[in-house]
Amino acid sequence: MSQPLSSLDAPATGRPEPVKPIRIRWVLVALLVIGGVVNYLDRANLSIANTTISKEFGLSSTQMGLLLSAFAWPYALANLPAGYLVDRFGPKRMYAWAAGLWSLVAMVSATAGSYGALYAARVALGVAEAPFFTSSLKVNERWFAQNERALPISIVNTGSQIANALAPPLLTTLMLVLGWRGMFITIGALGVLIVLAWLRVYRDPTLREQMVIKGEKAESRAPVATEKKAGWGQLFRQRNTYFMVIGAFGIFYTVWVYLTWLPSYLETSRGFSLSTTGWLASVPFLCGIAGVLFGGFLSGRLIRRGVSPVMSRKIPIAAGAALAAGAVLPVAYVENTPLAITLLSVGYFAAQVPIGCLWTLASDVAEPHQVASLGAIQNFGGFLGAALAPIVTGAILDGTGGNYNYVFLVGGVLLLMGGASYLFFVQDRRSATV
Repeated sequence: MSQPLSSLDAPATGRPEPVKPIRIRWVLVALLVIGGVVNYLDRANLSIANTTISKEFGLSSTQMGLLLSAFAWPYALANLPAGYLVDRFGPKRMYAWAAGLWSLVAMVSATAGSYGALYAARVALGVAEAPFFTSSLKVNERWFAQNERALPISIVNTGSQIANALAPPLLTTLMLVLGWRGMFITIGALGVLIVLAWLRVYRDPTLREQMVIKGEKAESRAPVATEKKAGWGQLFRQRNTYFMVIGAFGIFYTVWVYLTWLPSYLETSRGFSLSTTGWLASVPFLCGIAGVLFGGFLSGRLIRRGVSPVMSRKIPIAAGAALAAGAVLPVAYVENTPLAITLLSVGYFAAQVPIGCLWTLASDVAEPHQVASLGAIQNFGGFLGAALAPIVTGAILDGTGGNYNYVFLVGGVLLLMGGASYLFFVQDRRSATV
């Protein structure tokens, strides 16, 4: 379906222009991928420095779990206004402000001299990064037709997975050379370059470009003359919203067990050194890149075979979550380390299959003026799970003497719950009021 675009960020001229959007929109996708890499390196730095910072500040596993979650819960809350602001002011301004602020916060974090100061910095980082994926979703909605969106959204989401794969070897090397504070400063400085590139390159489609996008792809809904003002209060009166929140909660929980505790697990439970862990921990995340792309590919293929857009998103989401659960649940009971790493890699591949699809699903079931808002609310639910994951994991480890059995059990059950919520309860209800 074709959506009309807001004039808030649109160029003033209405003069016909050469047909360039097919090329420039992929440049924008590439910029978002690069931005996603830097964004997630800023998130991952604390996980890589987990054991080092724990020793420096004398932290227990529970305290470290609280610190690892300090990013996620404010990020979850900040997604609510972030989605509205992106719908209201457009992705160019909101993304530039967000990238500038998170880069500044990352560099300031390096000056933290206490647990409290570092915790406060992580809270600020969570707030600053909230507009990133909602801005990406809005760019996708403006530049791509409905039956094209799964692939570019999945490609954008590979930025986070590329960062997760790079983070263990890259950040470990930076930390060994520069210390954890130098590592924080270096990654923060990269964000400043992202801001400058974004402000230089990004623009919204012109009127002619909008017509080209609409004309090239036949869609099911007729466009309206103007886009309504953003507003998301009514979304909380719709069933889809709550089931998308529950679904994202279950899937993101286990993803964040990986992101926050995998290096520590490899060191403490599998006995690897810090330098070895840096390379070994990247293996599941490399598989995650393939998982995100496969989810987008599968969704697009289903659409081309005549499956409805909404069902074409739900199938990869549910199947990926179920496969991830099947791989994650037995990990704690496997003594053979290569087999355990294989299961972790399969589990993370499968857990990433839904990611691009669930973002695209928000643009399928929301009205055009609420796309970023619904995506943000869904992400809010996901990051409630992300916030709880490191806390619950830390508490389980302290309570069991470092045993990961219940960690993987909880993650597997929540994956199944998340996939079922999407598959059975999220529907295209745009013509309904509830």
